[in-house]
Amino acid sequence: METSYLQSFMLVVETGSMAEAARRLHITAAAVAQQMRILEKEFKTPLLARAGRTVVPTPAGHRLTQSAPTLLHELANAHTLVNDDGTRGELVIGTINTALHSLLPDILADFVKQCPEVKVFLQSATTNQLYEAVQQGDIDAAVCLYPAFPLAKTFDWTQLREEPLILLAPKHLAHLAPHELLRTQPLIRYDRNLGGGQMVDRYLRTAHITPKERFELSSLVAIAMMVDRGLGVALVPDTALNLPDGQSVVRLPLPDFTQSRRFGVMWLRSSARLALIHKVVESARAVLKQRANVSARQVAPSG
Repeated sequence: METSYLQSFMLVVETGSMAEAARRLHITAAAVAQQMRILEKEFKTPLLARAGRTVVPTPAGHRLTQSAPTLLHELANAHTLVNDDGTRGELVIGTINTALHSLLPDILADFVKQCPEVKVFLQSATTNQLYEAVQQGDIDAAVCLYPAFPLAKTFDWTQLREEPLILLAPKHLAHLAPHELLRTQPLIRYDRNLGGGQMVDRYLRTAHITPKERFELSSLVAIAMMVDRGLGVALVPDTALNLPDGQSVVRLPLPDFTQSRRFGVMWLRSSARLALIHKVVESARAVLKQRANVSARQVAPSG
C-alpha cells in the first residue's frame, strides 16, 4: 500500500473535498480520485461517499480514519529503524510551556543543524500528561519535569537542570529581604495545581508566611511580565526563562532551604527513535553548556 494514498485519504476526510485535498497536496483532483479508487480496491470496500457537495467516509472509511494514524505512525517507526544512521524521519516531542518559552527553541536550533532532514512535531502539555503520552507511544520524548512519582523501568531520563525556588521582584525593591517582600507585597501566585505551585505553597507554610494574594496563574512567562509591570512579587522555580528586558525584574535567592524541581528529558527505552532522542539530549546539553559559559563570562571580574 502507498502510504501517501492513505495520507491523501485522511486529508479528503478532513476537508470533505477531493478538490481541496488535491489543492493542498499540489496534485490534480483526478489524481486524488484515482488514489481513493486504488485504496478501495485494496481494502475491497467503499471508503468514501458523496453527501451533497461534500465527500464523507463510509462506515468502513470511519474505521480506517481511526486506525490510519496509528498505522502511519508505525510505518514511520519502521522507516527510522531501517535507516542506516537513524537521523531521518519524524520525531514527536512533548514539552511543558516553560521549556517551550525558554530552552527548547535553542535546543531545536542545535538539533536541526545536526539532523536537518528530520521533521519535528511539538505538543504542549503538563508533565503528567506527557508521561502518559510517552507511555502510550503518542509522543517519542518529553522535555519536562521529573514526575511526582518514580518512573517505570521502561522509561529513561536525563536530567538537565535543578530549579530551586527564587523570588521575582521589581528591581527597585531588590534591597529588601525576600521574606519581607513576601509579607508586604502582593503575591502573584504560581498555579497550585502544578508541581511548582505546590512547592511554593509548601515553602510559604514552612516559613509561616501568609501572603497578600493578588493573582494566580500557570504561565511563568506571564508571571514575570506581571512582576515587570509592578503588580507584585512572585515565588517561582528558577527556570531558564529570560526575564522582561533583563533589567526591570531581579531574581532573589531565598534565605531558607527550598526544594528543587528536576527538569530534563524522558522517553521509552524501547523507542524506535532512540538515535534521534539521544541527538536531542546532546543538543540540550550543548545549549546548557553554552549558557553556562555566557553566564560565567558575564559575572567574571574585568581585568
